[in-house]
Amino acid sequence: MTDAAPAVSPDNPCPFLRALVASGYVGGDVVPLSKIAETIALASGEGGVGKIKVWMETFGVAQIANGNPLRSLISGAVLDELRDGPLDKRGAGSRILDVEAHVHEDEITRLASFGKDRPDGAGGTERGLNAGEIATFMADNLKRAGDAARWYYPILMKGEWPVLLNILGKGEGDERYLSVAEVRTLFVERRLPDRIVARLPKPPAG
Repeated sequence: MTDAAPAVSPDNPCPFLRALVASGYVGGDVVPLSKIAETIALASGEGGVGKIKVWMETFGVAQIANGNPLRSLISGAVLDELRDGPLDKRGAGSRILDVEAHVHEDEITRLASFGKDRPDGAGGTERGLNAGEIATFMADNLKRAGDAARWYYPILMKGEWPVLLNILGKGEGDERYLSVAEVRTLFVERRLPDRIVARLPKPPAG
């Protein structure tokens, strides 16, 4: 990432969207829902019915993210106004990124504690979390939040870490895992792995 990378608002708490904004794939303000859906569908690497499913799910989530579905449908989602919106769990999530967009390394270390070392496909190993370990991590986040957690937060969570696993995950089946190192890069550097970037068209210039 260069000094010329677009600024990302602290009020955009989604690490994947923050990386897309920082890399110039989408703007940081108002973005058409179809643009968000198509970009994430391409990033997923899915084809055919799978791609359509990702597109539709992303479109639906983006439409409610600002709390005004009709406005979002007509004008687009406002990515720098997602904080305190319907999808904000207000401290019941990972807490890796705070309200001022500071990354907390201790929370990344906590995330890693729920995973285990796995073969990285290149002859080495790396720490990662599979679907079951991610579910345990999210459940512990809710437990940590105590009375601040709301009944619908588990529903919101299904659209976050499990989706990151689907898009960024390595391996197949039950052994598919989310790399902690890549999560750190996503949060700290606001950068996507090269294999994900290869799936996307070149960002528009300017």
